[in-house]
Amino acid sequence: MDAGRLRDVLDHVRQGTLGIEEALAKLGDPAVDLGYAHVDLDRERRCGYPEVIFCQGKTSEWIEGVVHRLIGAGQDCLATRVGDDHALHLAQVFPQARQDRLARTFYLPVNPPQPPRGRVVILTAGTTDLPVAKEAVVTAEALGSATHLIVDVGVAGLHRLLRHAQEFQGADAIIVVAGMDGALPSVVGGLVDCPVIAVPTSVGYGAAFQGVAPLLTMLNACSANVVVVNIDSGFKAGYVAALIAKRAARV
Repeated sequence: MDAGRLRDVLDHVRQGTLGIEEALAKLGDPAVDLGYAHVDLDRERRCGYPEVIFCQGKTSEWIEGVVHRLIGAGQDCLATRVGDDHALHLAQVFPQARQDRLARTFYLPVNPPQPPRGRVVILTAGTTDLPVAKEAVVTAEALGSATHLIVDVGVAGLHRLLRHAQEFQGADAIIVVAGMDGALPSVVGGLVDCPVIAVPTSVGYGAAFQGVAPLLTMLNACSANVVVVNIDSGFKAGYVAALIAKRAARV
């Protein structure tokens, strides 16, 4: 641990805003072994944001244990792919947390909020793409960026997209979430001068192959500013977009 971070921890202890156990967690081994998980308490220092919990396949008790460890170390806690049973359990243990059941996210900030840095716009081709888009929204906001969501502006009615052109042309990064043919990111990329992060979704009929068809379309986008994340990966898109937007805000 560098001297500045050590001083910060000691100052919090002196002020009474950080307990002894929490301080020890901050000063101790950054990889805490819980038996079922190694919690990386050093990730915030290295990468700018604490470890995020992927809940799918985990028990509610495991998730609870990781949440306790993160907030005990004075770190904000974001969890994704929160199932219905997880949500009920976590709501009882952490009633102060913010849950978005459409996005399937759990967010428990423990540090004072900071002014948003950078602006991320999220577009969806259809309404059925909203769960993935909302996951991106929650993630980008948790990482400290301002967001703006524009819904149901797919290429089947291109006038709907153009109607919102002034809202997305000033963004630092744009996320485009689309299933079916996956054509929207390439169209958006041709209208803006910022990175466009395309998210294929598993929305569509049989030949969409649960997101493979839009994934291939997006990988072959004509617009040079379009990059692609995995199918239904709203979290990854929101995370990367926020990193880009926050960097842009430094200039």
